Amino acid sequence: MKLALIAALAKNRVIGKDNQLIWHLPEDLKHFKKLTTGHHIIMGRKTFESIGKPLPNRVNIVISRNETFSAPGAFLVSSLDQALQKARPDSLPFIVGGAMIYKEALKYVTDMYLTIIDKDFDGDAYFPKFKEEDWAMLSESKHTKEGPDGFDYRFVHYQKK
Repeated sequence: MKLALIAALAKNRVIGKDNQLIWHLPEDLKHFKKLTTGHHIIMGRKTFESIGKPLPNRVNIVISRNETFSAPGAFLVSSLDQALQKARPDSLPFIVGGAMIYKEALKYVTDMYLTIIDKDFDGDAYFPKFKEEDWAMLSESKHTKEGPDGFDYRFVHYQKK
């Protein structure tokens, strides 16, 4: 089974703070939508709560061990294994966060779509470390954001060797 992971991370691997994204990158949101539309997306409860609702035109699967948690419009499962079984009909389901789900899923992932932001940020959630030598970079596109608060970023597609 092919399995993709999609994430935006800072140079210091930060992906969020206080259950929120830290940066505002409209192009990254468009990139995320383009890649994930029509697919199953797998996320943890905190990620679902930060989004606030199921994302349209995708099958939303939420992992939570909290039996009283409700995710209207999404499938609720209690483990990554259950989420992967639910996503089996999809040719390329996506892991979309958060930090704990990324870490647990990394060993199963065949493709990573990363937005790497060329700046360090203060945060409390980090993308897991991975061995770059185990991955082949299939594509990279660099982008420059202008203005006083801008920063450079790049979209990178890795595939497991």
